[in-house]
Amino acid sequence: MRYYIPKHAKTHREKALVIAKYCAIAFFGISLFFTVLFKWINPSVTPLMLMRGIETGSGTIQKTWVPINKISQNMIYAVLAGEDQKFLDHFGFDIDALANAVETNIIEGKKSVGGSTISQQTAKNVFLWPGRSYIRKAFEVYYTLLMETIRGKERILEVYLNVAEFGTNLYGVEAAAQKYFHTSASKLTTYQASVLVAILPNPRYYEDHLKDWDVLRRKAAITRATSRVQSDRDNRTFVKEIKKTIPKKTTTKKK
Repeated sequence: MRYYIPKHAKTHREKALVIAKYCAIAFFGISLFFTVLFKWINPSVTPLMLMRGIETGSGTIQKTWVPINKISQNMIYAVLAGEDQKFLDHFGFDIDALANAVETNIIEGKKSVGGSTISQQTAKNVFLWPGRSYIRKAFEVYYTLLMETIRGKERILEVYLNVAEFGTNLYGVEAAAQKYFHTSASKLTTYQASVLVAILPNPRYYEDHLKDWDVLRRKAAITRATSRVQSDRDNRTFVKEIKKTIPKKTTTKKK
């Protein structure tokens, strides 16, 4: 790719700034294109899926896309209760949860506590690589704001539920429902949904340790929180509107 560098840009610094400007414009254009594209087209694969496949040496991905209006409302309430109870109220970031994570992780020096919203996790899962760094976090913030501006809450939640990792090479609530409970995402009970949400923090470990104390404790907390989330009028309206949504034509792929 050839860059146009004005004649007055005589120094290396000026040339670098010109190249940086073109790179920034190109990045913004590409990221905007894919964010808009994924508003209508379901992502068939994500960077996380590719990296996990390389780690395990397996090219098999268990994944079946299902429209959000075909997902049990029990699962929707459970994931809101366990992952992001303020999902409908924020614009991508839960400031209180972030402050609590900083206090717990840094000030008190306790076990790592996440403060990421569903929007942030969707941005990370669809566009970015796994890991912890300030650079990745900056990209996560950028993509989260972009998605919140372009996609809307219903689409963000739909994508999250279909790309979230639920086990080794296992992605999406439909594949998870079939593996763990031999049922479909549309028929998940409150108990089953709570179990699936409970394993999200470390699914590749918990898939073989469903009776682990952390899973049982988290499941019980999610079940209690689900009642509060379900009693909220805005949440009930949101779920009701989801169920009224006309199914879109989607391509179901298994790898």
